[in-house]
Amino acid sequence: MSSPLLQSQLLHARSNVNLWKIPLALSLGGVALFGLTMVPDVLDALGLIHLPAWFTMGSIDDARAILSAMLGCVSTVLALIFSVALLVLSMVATLFGPRLLYRFLHDWVTQVTIGLFMATFVYLCLVFLVTHQDPHTTFIPQVSLITAWLLVVASFSFLVVYSHRIAASIQNPDLVARIVDDIRPVVLLPERGAGETPAEDVLERQAVGGVAVTCPASGYVQEVDHARIVAQASAADAVVHVLFRPGQFVLRGERLASICSAGRGADLEKRILSGVAIGRHRNIRQDPEFGIAQMVEIALRALSPAVNDTFTGVACVDWLGDALLVTADAPAHHGCWFDRNGKLRLHVRPLRIERLVRLAFDQIRQAAADNPAVLIRMLDVIRRVAPRMPTDAAREALRAEADAIREASVAKVPIQLDRKDVEAAWQKASEALAA
Repeated sequence: MSSPLLQSQLLHARSNVNLWKIPLALSLGGVALFGLTMVPDVLDALGLIHLPAWFTMGSIDDARAILSAMLGCVSTVLALIFSVALLVLSMVATLFGPRLLYRFLHDWVTQVTIGLFMATFVYLCLVFLVTHQDPHTTFIPQVSLITAWLLVVASFSFLVVYSHRIAASIQNPDLVARIVDDIRPVVLLPERGAGETPAEDVLERQAVGGVAVTCPASGYVQEVDHARIVAQASAADAVVHVLFRPGQFVLRGERLASICSAGRGADLEKRILSGVAIGRHRNIRQDPEFGIAQMVEIALRALSPAVNDTFTGVACVDWLGDALLVTADAPAHHGCWFDRNGKLRLHVRPLRIERLVRLAFDQIRQAAADNPAVLIRMLDVIRRVAPRMPTDAAREALRAEADAIREASVAKVPIQLDRKDVEAAWQKASEALAA
């Protein structure tokens, strides 16, 4: 049985979706900057150095008035930024789906903008506290005042960048295109070594006959640390079969992996579990299927009766075609990783491109069965991507989708002219698939 510590490690989401790390780091940086700028101010107050006469922001009353004005302004804008961020997140969850929230939470511009204003606010508070006058002494930190003014200018300058970023990121075509950009590095799997790939039936027999590694908690497979598992399996002269690919859901107590070794599988169990991240959310780092599912979700929401946005649905179909080409152009992979000696050490069930084809088209076809514009664009995308599919199975999946689209138009499209257009698009797609 796995320990509670191991279970907590498995359930820890490695996506690090948060809005506090960068703002906290910048706020601590503001405290450090305050300490640095106070050094020349204290030395000047002690008479050890002398600042130039022009390097001043006025008397004690002027300094307090300036600091009060900047504090009020920065605190107001900081509250406004939080309000805008929450409004954008709410709009994204409604229009695009909650699975896309992490993109906006991860956006470095949003985090840096919040962090700059928080750091400026903390810095202004500290400067305001040390600026004082009593019957015996008057302390006006001139260097800190000038630095505070520069921080306020920098924060408001970055606010323009933040506004531009928000305005660009909530546009549908830009959002969908960035999902495809995230898929591109995912399909390039890490170095797998060189070796002879066994037949699929051999791999299946090994997976069934090996020592079972059960999952201690339910969740999605987020990542597999291939290099780590290969090294551990090589040291134990074992072969590890991970039975779930990233993106699939594993139930508690279900067989997550199998270890084929000479009686030392139990020693590897904890180390194998530490190399497979299980969490409550899917992420895209090793799961291109999740990226395509996000685009499909945007299309389904756009095509729903409440929104009825055909243009967004068509745009999603276009970019789904590009996503399929990204996966089709990637090097073929059978899910096998080898050690330096060319021996098989790890096998993870691969993601077949024909599954991605069905995922890309099935639900959109069902939602747009009475929308000839979307059906025609789907057939056009099938026609254009068919020649670049790497396997016969992928082309057969495209052929099945094209035939299903044609059947949907016959059953759901009431206008004869529209049915003829769908029929013409299906004919072109069939010719491309046949060629």
